[in-house]
Amino acid sequence: MLNDTKIDVELSGEIDEPIKSGTTTSPSMSLPTPLSISQPVVKEWFGKKKANLRPFGTFFNTTNFQIPPSAGRLTKRLYKNIEYFQSNYVLVFVVLVVYCLISSPLLLIVIAAAGGASYIASMKNSERKLAIAGHEVSLAQQYGVISVCSIPFFLWAGAGGIVFWVLGASMFFITAHAAFYNYDALEVAEDQEQLVGAIVEEV
Repeated sequence: MLNDTKIDVELSGEIDEPIKSGTTTSPSMSLPTPLSISQPVVKEWFGKKKANLRPFGTFFNTTNFQIPPSAGRLTKRLYKNIEYFQSNYVLVFVVLVVYCLISSPLLLIVIAAAGGASYIASMKNSERKLAIAGHEVSLAQQYGVISVCSIPFFLWAGAGGIVFWVLGASMFFITAHAAFYNYDALEVAEDQEQLVGAIVEEV
């Protein structure tokens, strides 16, 4: 009969603990940063618009305003003027927006109140997270609540009518200027002509 043999097995070493997924954050899963004027893309966009801003003496030169002789010439003017004066048209839109804000103090108060509430929420959130009934409320959710609560006040302040007025006035001014401004009267260099787009052939 075979004798019973005793085998001793020695286990040594360290057991690696699993890495908790909650302690580390993957760079690809990070939240997008809010849009700011200090970001390179926004600064580059403003820089291009500022560099392409045409002189106001040229933009408002009344001697260059003429009635287009044909529909083909009208199409050509619209295309060329919008390409050449696009920075000026953006500035016109901004001026109309600022004018509406200045002429509507009630809307300014509502905007200031909404902005102040958002600022206070961000400051409170940096100090201590907001929790309701044991559930954490993120900063984006707080901004959403502030925006929803601000909608009735914006409508009460006449924001809807102001938006439509700004859009309508901007479209009317830009279309009228681009249609009646004689682009051919401008002395544009050939290399600069290529920057504003391809030339539409006259009909």
